[in-house]
Amino acid sequence: MQQDTYTGGSNPVKGFLSYFYGNFIVLILGFIQTPLITRILPTDEYGRTGMFETAVSIIYIFAILGLDQSYMRYYYVKDIDRVALIKKCLAPALIIVTGLSGLYVFFSDAVNGFLFERSGSGVVILVVAYTYICVFERFIFLDVRMDQNGKLYSNINIIEKVLSIVTLIGAYFIIGDDFRIGLLALVVPWGCTTLFLAVRYLIKHRDYRRSPDSYVPTYRELISYGLPLITVLLMEWALSSADKLALRTFSDFNELGIYNSAMKIIVLLLTFKNTFIAYWSPVAMERFEKAEMEENKDFFGRVYEAVVFLCVLLSVFMILFRKVIVLLLGPDYRMAEAVLPFLTLMPVFAMMFEVTNQSIKYTKKGIYLNIASIAAIIVNVSGNIALVPRLGGLGAAITTGVSYMAYFAIGSYFAEKCIRIGYNYRKTAIYALLLTAFCLEASFVNSVPADTLSGLIILCIAVIMDRKVIVRLVSYAKNIFKK
Repeated sequence: MQQDTYTGGSNPVKGFLSYFYGNFIVLILGFIQTPLITRILPTDEYGRTGMFETAVSIIYIFAILGLDQSYMRYYYVKDIDRVALIKKCLAPALIIVTGLSGLYVFFSDAVNGFLFERSGSGVVILVVAYTYICVFERFIFLDVRMDQNGKLYSNINIIEKVLSIVTLIGAYFIIGDDFRIGLLALVVPWGCTTLFLAVRYLIKHRDYRRSPDSYVPTYRELISYGLPLITVLLMEWALSSADKLALRTFSDFNELGIYNSAMKIIVLLLTFKNTFIAYWSPVAMERFEKAEMEENKDFFGRVYEAVVFLCVLLSVFMILFRKVIVLLLGPDYRMAEAVLPFLTLMPVFAMMFEVTNQSIKYTKKGIYLNIASIAAIIVNVSGNIALVPRLGGLGAAITTGVSYMAYFAIGSYFAEKCIRIGYNYRKTAIYALLLTAFCLEASFVNSVPADTLSGLIILCIAVIMDRKVIVRLVSYAKNIFKK
């Protein structure tokens, strides 16, 4: 295998595994938590829980101003003062979240009536508290990621999930099968882990003194870089929330609960996606800053091929074994198996785009992400309006999958304009067609023999087309076992 001159991050597989082991344990714990909450809560109450994150997310997006992306972009810049950088990124976000939270409190009766058909001070407090926690958590946890501290990242994720399960059980015994137990299972664990990381950060930097030679971007630089990326965050919100809003508008809380449970099953692919993004984003930015461009082209190309191959495998296996996984949820959630196939496309194309979009982020051409985001939002909203009234949760799932494919295709096209890496998009297009056909068969035919035959055909094609990738992955695995 070709060796890079650049020596930073010399063992990428070991670095990735330090992030992954925690999320793998979180995955196992998730298979305990998801069936637990679906058996505790009826489908309508679980549907209300899904709307909670929708309410918080929209406040968070406008509060953060894209400054988390600015923090990542400037973190590895030469002579950067990272303590001053995080302060400058965090301060505007806290001011804005305070104002937006005030607006929410003022209109809480109307907002909560639409989202939950419930109101009360308890729900308002949970929404506001979770929003503040999200802002602090984003920057404090981002510091751990950018420091490439995979072990701490993994351990915190494990602790958060354990606390979530404990809170869920405890809240159930106190307030019963009320949707607020799902809210508490989010707020309490995140609050505890964020507080721990904040205290750790303050202790770590207690002797901080500003160096006169250090560099700190101005507010104008930070906001001008981050602000255009709000459209990207809105796209992510639309793709994760517009489906729930459409189901809330055109269907009922029962259908929403089934759809939300299918989303939770995708935790397997989301675990790989979140782990990869946590590891990959800082590594990519560091390589662009320090390595030669020709080396980067080879490196990014190899990473992309491996990611595409693994994503295809994970999606196929998730679809093949979805009936077994759905059994864990309980009898009221059996319909989730028809919704699940198209939802697998969401983390697959999001993870692939996380490789290609680094060119856009590094060259500060956020306008290209905006164009891709707007196109994906148009596809998403149109699809939900057209399909949800007819197909319910399945229509929302189809729309979500197609929207992410559109986002990947358009965004990757512009990424090549920024820095031409030479990704193999023809092979990606073949995989996209195969997966789409498999999803259609699995959702509408829903036959075990047909599922098995379709899955095996795609796996055979993948092995033939990516035999060189398999050799490289096997070589990596042998090196790990030798060490």
